[in-house]
Amino acid sequence: MRSFLITRFAAIILLIGAIHPVQAQVNPTRADTTEKYQNPGGVSSGVKTPFFKSKVFRALAIPAALITYGAITAQGDAGINRSAREFTQKQFRPVSTGFDNTLIIAPYFELAAVAIAGVESHNDRINTLLIIAKGEAIMLASTFAVKYLANETRPNGQDNLSFPSGHTAQAFLAASIVHTEFRDKSQWYGVGAYTIATSVAALRMINDKHWQSDVVAGAGFGIFSAHLAYLSHRNRWGRKSIGRDVGMVPAYFGNGATGISISWRPKK
Repeated sequence: MRSFLITRFAAIILLIGAIHPVQAQVNPTRADTTEKYQNPGGVSSGVKTPFFKSKVFRALAIPAALITYGAITAQGDAGINRSAREFTQKQFRPVSTGFDNTLIIAPYFELAAVAIAGVESHNDRINTLLIIAKGEAIMLASTFAVKYLANETRPNGQDNLSFPSGHTAQAFLAASIVHTEFRDKSQWYGVGAYTIATSVAALRMINDKHWQSDVVAGAGFGIFSAHLAYLSHRNRWGRKSIGRDVGMVPAYFGNGATGISISWRPKK
């Protein structure tokens, strides 16, 4: 768990370092950061949209299906869990858990690398960090609450915190954010991020840390956390300038005292 938190913190630091020099991107045509799910113009179409076509349904249908499937098949060493474990153990050998702990935040490294390359994301940099923070909070609170409630024993008998897979949830949360931020530029960013997340799910089963029901539900919790973070986000930080002009010049105040003079012209 300690290395798990350290690698996540390192990824966030890298992301902040990558995006810090980049000025916030101002796009006055967007109403807010929920444009993916909201009506940016706020104008009613006059026709009531069926629920199954609504933006909330489209955002939550997939994670709900994954979580439901995981909950139904969470039967411990029985049913599809047993057959999936037997197949995995026959086909693969366990690998170092260091790969698990590193790959869970690899999509964030991808996000930072794309930012360094100068590719414009869907949201400005500050709002992206806020969404990441909110998504992480939702994911950690939901997965650990369900872990203690479910009390599911791991395949290797290590503890009773098997359902759902927190590593898988973390990986799919990060992948969903990468996909949402760069889907307008290229779908391949999302494909790469989701491939990494799927690899994490596979490694958790190969290392006998989780049942197949755990990783499927974990993917659902990760995607759900990302979508809920976007749906609930209303901040517009970084979209508007704080003033007309900000300047800094060296200053001499007499008696040998020197300093910096800062001038700011607020908006009218």
